[in-house]
Amino acid sequence: MHDRARQPDDEQDPEAGWADLADLVLIIAREIQFRGYTDERAVPLSPSEGMVMRHLQDDPAAPPSRIADATGLQRTNLSTVLRGLETKGLIERRTCPDDRRGVTVHVTERGTTNYALVRQEWARAVSAAATHDTTGLDTALTLLGTVEAGLVAARSGTPPSKPAV
Repeated sequence: MHDRARQPDDEQDPEAGWADLADLVLIIAREIQFRGYTDERAVPLSPSEGMVMRHLQDDPAAPPSRIADATGLQRTNLSTVLRGLETKGLIERRTCPDDRRGVTVHVTERGTTNYALVRQEWARAVSAAATHDTTGLDTALTLLGTVEAGLVAARSGTPPSKPAV
């Protein structure tokens, strides 16, 4: 459990605060993943499957190359992830009508429903863990959105943009 309170020395070394933030984000993500789902309809996903499904919510007819770029997955790993998601009935691959050699990946109705269902479970779990206190939630979302955009931009070599929150 992470119980380190920020110390006065941390203000002299802001990197300690950023390290604490990164540590907490990783711990929280692991705790959410570890707890699983209470609704038996929820289809559990690996972290890589979750990244792909998250991307497909905003890019519902994406070629694998765009998914790989957006998620940071290697093409060979992405192929394995896509096969797993297809087996679970969450996505389908369709041949591109313009170029019969290419494919696009589409979220199925089950995939859309599952994503909404697991987001509801995450919301309930995180809200309960925070004792339903929304103080600072908007600030936290803005900061974490900025961090995400900056990390993605650093990975892809593109300049960061302001995230939509």
